[in-house]
Amino acid sequence: IANYYCHNIVRWVIGATSWTLVAGDINGMSGNSSTMLFYPLDVEVDFMGNVYVADTSNHRIQLFQAGSRNGTTIAGVTGISGTDPYHLNYPFSLKLDSQLNLYVTDWYNHRIQKFLHQ
Repeated sequence: IANYYCHNIVRWVIGATSWTLVAGDINGMSGNSSTMLFYPLDVEVDFMGNVYVADTSNHRIQLFQAGSRNGTTIAGVTGISGTDPYHLNYPFSLKLDSQLNLYVTDWYNHRIQKFLHQ
């Protein structure tokens, strides 16, 4: 679950009485380091358990390897919006295809970007 106002990603298992923190700050603080998020809007999980986050106000897509709370920027430039192919401007949503290619709705640039799996 992309917990937008708390700047984190949580997992809530059906039948559980509480959530588990997956990424971001447990206290709801925002930030731009590799362990922090700033208004995340969407999340995808691949078949290996890796977590992809549309870190909207940081203008980036973060990848959190399964079990890690330290993310890697795989698209966009942290904190810098732009219109060229290497920058995002408020990434809104994301989807993975069966080959793990990533599709990102780049909201303020009015486009969908495709990033090939490497």
